[in-house]
Amino acid sequence: MNKSIVITSIFEPTEAVKAFSQLKGYDLIIIGDKKSPIKWDCKNTTYLSIDEQLKLNFQLVELLPFNHYSRKMLGYLIAIKNKSDFIIDTDDDNIPKGNWNFPSFNKEFDCITEDNGFVNIYQLFTEQKIWPRGLPLNLINTNYNFNELISQKECKVGVWQGLADEDPDVDAIYRLTLDVPCYFNDRRPIVLSKGTMCPFNTQNTIIIKELFPLLYLPTYVTFRFTDILRGLIAQPIMWLYGYQLGFTNATVIQKRNPHDYKKDFISEIPMYENCDEIIEIVSNVISAENNISDNLLLAYKALLNKSIVTKNELITLEAWLGDLKNLC
Repeated sequence: MNKSIVITSIFEPTEAVKAFSQLKGYDLIIIGDKKSPIKWDCKNTTYLSIDEQLKLNFQLVELLPFNHYSRKMLGYLIAIKNKSDFIIDTDDDNIPKGNWNFPSFNKEFDCITEDNGFVNIYQLFTEQKIWPRGLPLNLINTNYNFNELISQKECKVGVWQGLADEDPDVDAIYRLTLDVPCYFNDRRPIVLSKGTMCPFNTQNTIIIKELFPLLYLPTYVTFRFTDILRGLIAQPIMWLYGYQLGFTNATVIQKRNPHDYKKDFISEIPMYENCDEIIEIVSNVISAENNISDNLLLAYKALLNKSIVTKNELITLEAWLGDLKNLC
């Protein structure tokens, strides 16, 4: 099985990048940007500068803005062109631990029952008060009785989200009010059933080939919303085809790059305003009779009607889907 790790970076090779480059059996693809060093070099790595990106024969090349996280999609397309069976999303500040890996995709796992709405999956891995970025704010003080919701079931996982120790993925409200490092407890992987959801991000995540269209990163929403929106749209589409989202132990340590928490908060406002209705909006317009790409397009059209995304998003999405079709 071919596995690709995709990262975007504007720095010299970081500790995390160097560590990922030393892993056996993975193709590491680094997408640079205008702020990236001119001379970037790391062994066992495919690095694409802006000049090299502009030579790619993808529709997206001409549409993606510079100095933007969405340029990572060019790395996904390269991985797909190289016949990857799995694509792993991570960042240049997530250092893999010695146990870095992901569980099987088809196996019996602890599974949370159907139709519980949003859950705070962090509560299964720590007693600390903490919640994932994208959890609706009205739920951050909710204590879930997971003991009554979990049973062992045969699962069909399409996406695994690995957690991150030290500075995990949380929202600006957490960082502005608590900002306490977190080291998660080890436990067995946990899988969510249809109708039970949790935000997932691009920090330590693997997705199977059949779901590659869902890798699309919204380009015209705010930076702190883009990967969360992607994950919220993905989950109801995954359910149509029997796929589930799973979470596993913290297998990276995040040494977070500098952030301005106030700016992060402002960037997250659309996420706070819309995250709890996106699942319903998407679920109402998709159908198992359609393929994944068509459902993704229907989802974004519905979000456009609700003014959650703009018309430019549809243009970029159609280019992404066109590039995927040309690679098939």
